[in-house]
Amino acid sequence: MHADDVRRIALALPHVVEVDSEGFDFRVGGHGFVWSYPERVPGQRRVIRTDVAVLYVGDEAEKQALVRGEPDLFFTTPAYADWPLVMLRLDLVDADRLVELVTDAWRMRAPAELAGDLDPAARPRQSSPSTASRRSRNTR
Repeated sequence: MHADDVRRIALALPHVVEVDSEGFDFRVGGHGFVWSYPERVPGQRRVIRTDVAVLYVGDEAEKQALVRGEPDLFFTTPAYADWPLVMLRLDLVDADRLVELVTDAWRMRAPAELAGDLDPAARPRQSSPSTASRRSRNTR
């Protein structure tokens, strides 16, 4: 999967705003739920990696379960130690799993007044790029 797949999935969810950035950055109700990984190497300028997504996972237990259970797919760094976030290697995830992860992150970050707008049985369709192109792309 690639950054364009993340973009298509995120924009298919209700009330999503894409924030102007070097990579991708999606929010719902003002809360970030998936964005490009800003890699920081000491002594160097940060690099925005669009091959890695940062995903909100809700809590430390979920974070540890993903990182320990699937270390090839998920990782974290010391900079994210106190945050319920994981990094996802996009080139290793399949389409269905990416839809699940992005949708779950949206559900956890959407304010209550917006969360009901996602049909619990509905998932964004990965196979149709035209869906995302029909949605208006909001930027700040």
